[in-house]
Order: sequence, then C-alpha cells, then structure tokens
Amino acid sequence: MEKYNLLVGQSGGPTAVINCSLYGVIKEAMESEAIDKVYGMINGIEGFLRGEIMDLGEFFSDPDKLELLKQTPAAFLGSCRYKLPPIDETDVYEDMFEKFADYNIGAFLYIGGNDSMDTAGKLSAYAKRHGSDIKFLGVPKTIDNDLVGTDHTPGYGSAAKYIASTIRDIAIDAGTYDLKSVTIVEIMGRHAGWLCAASALARNEHVKNPMLIYLPETPFSMDKFVENVKDALKTERNVVVCVSEGIRDSEHRLICEYKGKADIDNFGHKKLTGAAKLLEAEIMDKIPGVKCRAIEFSLIQRSSSVLASGRDKEEAEAVGRFAVKSAVAGESHQMVCMERAECDGYKINYVLKEVADIGNKEKMIPSWWITKDGTDVTDEFIEYVKPLIEGESEIIYEAGMPKYVYRD
Repeated sequence: MEKYNLLVGQSGGPTAVINCSLYGVIKEAMESEAIDKVYGMINGIEGFLRGEIMDLGEFFSDPDKLELLKQTPAAFLGSCRYKLPPIDETDVYEDMFEKFADYNIGAFLYIGGNDSMDTAGKLSAYAKRHGSDIKFLGVPKTIDNDLVGTDHTPGYGSAAKYIASTIRDIAIDAGTYDLKSVTIVEIMGRHAGWLCAASALARNEHVKNPMLIYLPETPFSMDKFVENVKDALKTERNVVVCVSEGIRDSEHRLICEYKGKADIDNFGHKKLTGAAKLLEAEIMDKIPGVKCRAIEFSLIQRSSSVLASGRDKEEAEAVGRFAVKSAVAGESHQMVCMERAECDGYKINYVLKEVADIGNKEKMIPSWWITKDGTDVTDEFIEYVKPLIEGESEIIYEAGMPKYVYRD
C-alpha cells in the first residue's frame, strides 16, 4: 500500500479541549499503516496558503510531550478566521491544491465550528468538481454548541462546566455582605444561548442563583427585565442575572447596540460586547439603593483547561480519532457528528454527515427548553447538559502550575 500524508488544522475560536481532538488525530494517524506523515497547518488555512506547516509526528516523537497536548489550552497550531472565496474564484484553490500535491496530502482534516465547516465544504466541493481523490473531513469544535447535525460539540461541556462553577462562586461571594445587590454576568452566545443556559447548573439546595437567565432565542424587553429584577429582589437579597451577549429586542435589535453599532469581522459577524454594562446602568437608574455590577466572561469561559470536563476531553479525542479512521476507510466530504443513543444512561455514537449541509447554519435551543416567560430554562435542558460536564481532568503540574506544551 502506497502511503500518503495527512494535513490537519485548527480554526475559529479555541476551546479547552480543541487540542484533545488534535491529539486524537495525531495519535490515530501515527498508528495507521496508511499514513506516512502528519502535518499541521500553522494558523489554519490562512497559514497554509503562506506555506506555514510543521511535521507533527517529528515534533511529538516523545509520547510524554504528546500527552501534555491534551491539557494545553488554546489552539496549539494557532487559528485563523479566514474566509475562502467561492470555488469559482479558482486562483486560491489552484495554489492550495498544488501545495497539497507538493506534500503528498491524501487526507485533510479541519478542526472547527460553523465557519471552519464552510472552509471544509468549499475545499470538498472544489475537490469533487476537479476529481481530486484527497479526503476532506470536518472535526467539530465550538463552545457555542450551535453546529447542526450533532447532539453537541466538543468544547461545549467544558465551557458549560466552567460557567456553572464560576456562577456558583459568584453567587456565594455576592452573599457575603448584608445588602441588596444585583450581579449581571454576560456570557458568549451570538444567536444561540447554549452557554448562558448552562449557568442554570450553578443552582443547588443552597444556591438559588442565577435567578434570571436571558437567551437570544427569546425577545428581550428592558421594561420587563427591570420588573423581573425587582420581583427577584423580593425573595433574594443577592440576585445574579445571566445574559447572552446576543440578546435582542422584539425588533431584532441587539441590546449591546443600544449605545452604538458593533464592528464586523471577516465572516460578516458582529463583534458583540457591552450588554451587561448597559443593563447595569439601567438597574442603577431604575432601582436606587441596590448595588449593581457587571461581569463579562469573554475569553476566560473557553480557556480553562484545568476545569475541563473529563467527558468532554474523551469525546474530543474520539472525534479526532474517528475522523482519521474515516479518511483511511475512504470517506470524504463529511463531518464527524455525535448522536446520543436512546438508552438508559448516557452513550454517544459517532457518525458522518455531509459537511456541505452543516456549514453556515446554526442550532438554536429548542423553544420547549426555555420557560414561557423567557427568563429560565426547563428541566429537560438540565437533563440534556448534565452528562456533558461530568468527569474531572487529571492535570500534570510543574512548579505548582499546570504544565503545557508549546510550539516554540
């Protein structure tokens, strides 16, 4: 059997377990009799177009070094937010496929979310049109949990665990002083509120917060928000409110844009921030005498590898391994998806679905998982998300700090 080389890249926003998927790809490829070398794109497809790649098999020849990859945060290979042009604009594709030939690439794996699956889909479509036998497969990742076709995405469980744990800490801290207070926490979520919804896991028999949860799937009313907070303060001295960054009113206007338009990125997405600060000002104006503060989680909700879900790490590695096995078996133009088995307990099956049917689409929280008043999630959502945060990470430390692996 003539061997070929495998090329893998990471794209979009990192997660706490994106490197577990990379680990799975590298480990499975190194064990495969069909694959010779495993190359990594530095800074995704954008870096590859500049000729920036590395030999991952050589870099990780030491097994102990490879093991550290599973606890290293961010994207080890670097990332990008580069949007490929339509496949009719052939120059960039011709250049890319020439580079594939130069490196004897037989399989291309891209670890990412919606925009990354757009990239994988375009490369796959170009390969089909021109009769290329390179195998193209998408490996899912995103803390947003908004990829269609899969029960959930690697990265979401760890972000959910971090959010719930931190909200519980904030709620306990808020109760330190004997005074009325409102804490508004802004959590990532442009159109889908999966991350913010996970804050509900913070509650237990001792912690009633967050008292209010607002998601992009439900129209937001400033007047109702103030009334909801007033009502919550009647039963709890300290109220924690969790809001998705993408909450919007009934006219589809983003709350964070009440004080100015948001900037736009390369994929046409608005850069959202500021909803919590705006709501903080509203509470201070409408409810005098109540201490109010705004907290924006921003990047920290995706970067905590120490608090990563054990199950999330296992599944992230599994999708990477499954992608390599699928490529070796001759599969292409697909993304690895997870299907929750209908059985007692929790079990995931790994399947393939057309990547062209996944990119540029978003999976929202079902309406029946949101309470009718739009201020909370239902027990059905809680049962969905609980298994995803189970398990603790086994972390290797050095001089009291987690030990990571670096490219340089």
